[in-house]
Amino acid sequence: MNKHLVGLLLGTEEDWPAAFEELARRAGPIRDAAGQQHELDVERITIEPFDLRATPSYDLVIDRLAYWYYVPREWLKKVALMDDVYLLNSPFTFQSMEKHAAYCAMMRLGLKVPETVLVPFKNPPDNAKWAYTAARYNKPFDLDEIAEKIGYPMFMKPYDGGAWVGVTHLQGPADLHAAYDESGQRLMHLQKAVEGYDVFARSLSIGAETMVMKFRPELPMHDRYEVAHDFLTPEVGDEVVTISRLVNAFFRWEFNSCENLVAGTEVHPIDYANACPDVSLTSLHYYFPWAMGALVRWTAFCAVTDRRPRMDLDTATYFAIADRDDLSYTDKLAAYRRLADDYFETDRYRDFCASRLSHLDAVVLEWVESASFDQLLIDTVRATYPPAEHDRFIAHFRGLVGLWVHDAKAAT
Repeated sequence: MNKHLVGLLLGTEEDWPAAFEELARRAGPIRDAAGQQHELDVERITIEPFDLRATPSYDLVIDRLAYWYYVPREWLKKVALMDDVYLLNSPFTFQSMEKHAAYCAMMRLGLKVPETVLVPFKNPPDNAKWAYTAARYNKPFDLDEIAEKIGYPMFMKPYDGGAWVGVTHLQGPADLHAAYDESGQRLMHLQKAVEGYDVFARSLSIGAETMVMKFRPELPMHDRYEVAHDFLTPEVGDEVVTISRLVNAFFRWEFNSCENLVAGTEVHPIDYANACPDVSLTSLHYYFPWAMGALVRWTAFCAVTDRRPRMDLDTATYFAIADRDDLSYTDKLAAYRRLADDYFETDRYRDFCASRLSHLDAVVLEWVESASFDQLLIDTVRATYPPAEHDRFIAHFRGLVGLWVHDAKAAT
């Protein structure tokens, strides 16, 4: 039996790690093309001093921590550079997770990113050299003039933000100056709002799989993901999936979410760099079983087939497509999709799932119907909401997960 140790690098999450551990155990032995048996073993990684020459025991690591905690980030760089440990997200493109570089890259590739301007700090950084540098080199600017050029309404958003923290919808100059005053030492983008859009599509990609969900950002987190099907035309849906996979292949991310605003047939990416995408049971609810199944499938595929990590970005290949004047936007998207499918080995992955993991859907369904899952749901609700709301939310999420069970059974 070939055992593959999967490490989970975690912060405050408990629901999805417990789900992943349970499904990896229930998946049982997996045979490769040669008939050899493989098994996933899962361990939660602890943070401690590490010798740069020490050999890690992990074959693959799922990281949910290093985007803000530098000790594990440096450990991830070490195991990637020295030990070929497979990482779902490259630790060498974390700078692009700060949104700014991701905006630049996707604009360079021709995607319909709304007009975006980076503005300097409202308050200067705490650096002894600041006064001299600012006096000699900082060019005065007119914030109102920049805003007028972009056009209201717009958003002010942190260049390195996440979870909608610090994002402000600006209707006019008063909103602009209030938000800028509050930004302090945070670098901010001003981004043109896409008014009158039809759908806010949020897609979660795990390896070669993508789930596009209808998102309602104005609602509380437990209601933001609407259970809806066929809310995009096939053509627009395919474009949203292509953009999601393109972003991930370009930056070597395999566990990431992407936000697009759809207006008619136009797709505008507004946020697509999320080092720690939302996979909580209490927000994904109906889509949670899919996410956990996809995470197990991709992990198993990488481990069993000995998929090799590719840290080199090969950006020139993408830019060569972007710079071709003889290709339409649609043609460029198709070419990007081929590059993404090549990176994710999409055909090989589908064959692996069909031939080696065909039982996993039944495993996930059986588990979601079990008392074990229901207890996980109860524990998660109790850890998330105040006691007076426990009964309400337990019933709420049971209903949504029960709908997934009904639909999964109908599909078989």
